[in-house]
Amino acid sequence: MFRPKFAITPKVNKALVEIERVRGFLDAVKLKDDWIADMQKRALILESHHSTHIEGTALSLEQAKSILEGKKVKGVNRDDEKELLNYKKAMDFISKYLGKDTPITEGLIRELHKITVKGVRGSQADPGNYRKIQNYVINSRTREVIYTPPPPLEVPHLMKEFVDWINKTEEVSHILVAGVTQFQFVHIHPFIDGNGRTARLLSTLILYKTGYDFKRLFTISEHYDKDRPNYYQAIQSVRKNNMDMTAWLEYFVEGLRSQMSEIQEKGKKIIGSEKIIKALQSYELNFRQEKIIRYLVINERINNEQCQKLCGSIRRTATRDLSSLVQKGLLVMKGELKGAYYILSPTVPRI
Repeated sequence: MFRPKFAITPKVNKALVEIERVRGFLDAVKLKDDWIADMQKRALILESHHSTHIEGTALSLEQAKSILEGKKVKGVNRDDEKELLNYKKAMDFISKYLGKDTPITEGLIRELHKITVKGVRGSQADPGNYRKIQNYVINSRTREVIYTPPPPLEVPHLMKEFVDWINKTEEVSHILVAGVTQFQFVHIHPFIDGNGRTARLLSTLILYKTGYDFKRLFTISEHYDKDRPNYYQAIQSVRKNNMDMTAWLEYFVEGLRSQMSEIQEKGKKIIGSEKIIKALQSYELNFRQEKIIRYLVINERINNEQCQKLCGSIRRTATRDLSSLVQKGLLVMKGELKGAYYILSPTVPRI
């Protein structure tokens, strides 16, 4: 049987407590549906971009955003574009399992992999099928082999034991189950390619199924992509420490905790922005100007181009709205010409 080895250290326990606190905050807080939808859309873009970026796609975040919004982007690698779109489809797929008390099956994992790698790079990853050849994890920079996964003949047996453990473990925090799952999946490396992406998707799926979806506002891969050396080091620490997953789980829960803190902070700012809008009712702001104020409470600065995208307006309208807010004493313009941007005036109440 698969029996992961780890200890629940004070560091792990502290992070779990803080994650539960944010979960309670999100369950209790009342945020407008349009705010939730905007934040979910942003989280989906970030997750799709960062998870595929870890695996080598060369798209910028802005390019990824445009592609996921259905726009044609010139000069990008079409395989990179397909990987991004596939990942978004896979995220949509696992969203169907929110709160569902159904077991994780090998068939479900195969389907997840199939969606993730289908039609990418000549379908060399053999979508949905366990590998029949030996594969290797290679350092993309030095081309050095850093890990040799189990032989292909062992994969079916290892996957069966692993999936059995996921479904039968009851005494372990669902968050730690998600963390163990992410490591063990990449350790078995059951597919020719796409194992890292599938592992992160499977980890997210477990969180979604067990009530830890956090309103789908978190992005598990953003932390890893921005902290890649430590991410790889945390994974390698398990193999260096006789398969003890403690250091990896400390890293995993800390990454999730930092994400939760950001979400809670943003939630508080959103609540504050609504109170500020109410306090400014006497200024008779139009709906675009209210959007600008809300945006600034959360993001601190805005320029004309960002204003156009935010409000769906042309440059002339954005200029008029911003200038009006400056005249009302609610915004202050900084910089000049193309470098000009706007911030909230000190006279705007901070709630």
